[in-house]
Amino acid sequence: MSGDRIQLEVRERAERGSRRSRRLRAEGLIPGVLYGKGHSRAIVVPERDLRVAMTGPSGLHAILDVVIDGQKTVHPSVLADYQQDPIRGTLSHIDLREVRLDEPIHAAVVIRLVGESVGVKGGGVLSLVTREVQVEALPADIPEHIDVDMSAMEVGDVLRLEDIRPIANVTFLDDPHETVIATVSTPRGYAELEEAEAEAAAEAEAEAALEGEAAETGEASEAADEE
Repeated sequence: MSGDRIQLEVRERAERGSRRSRRLRAEGLIPGVLYGKGHSRAIVVPERDLRVAMTGPSGLHAILDVVIDGQKTVHPSVLADYQQDPIRGTLSHIDLREVRLDEPIHAAVVIRLVGESVGVKGGGVLSLVTREVQVEALPADIPEHIDVDMSAMEVGDVLRLEDIRPIANVTFLDDPHETVIATVSTPRGYAELEEAEAEAAAEAEAEAALEGEAAETGEASEAADEE
């Protein structure tokens, strides 16, 4: 759970724009915005401090006690959104949202598959269909991720959100029946082979039936000639 609280010191920035943002990143600073009720502040935070905060036990769902340079007020916040450098993968911009710790929030939580299904051991193919689900909970109760045990899944099984064990103080917001989490299916090559075999068997059965009908017709004809 994201009960961890990490202090994050930031400072306000007056200048905006892509050119200024590039300069900040070159200095090891990440530009961002701190959103509150009825206000927003352009901020900048040291990349190293931000990385430490985001790689703690609660990951991206940590509660950040944001303190603006020169002030004493603490702004409990969560990471609402972020942008990454498409090549380096480093954070290039963040959006922090102030929250009340006694009011529930919505968040996207990553699904993490654990265990090896019996179907996969037998040659099946596991597919992760839904990578994250929407939840509602108090900021301190938002899980870093949701572990889903795949051990009992066999070929042909479909795991839906309704099959996941409930989490205390957390409400799933997605449709429990319609949301497919994962499937274990027959490998494509095997499926095509089985389909081809089924078609061949059906054709053979149809030919046998036609031959049988032809034989019956011939016998009936011979009987009529003899009469």
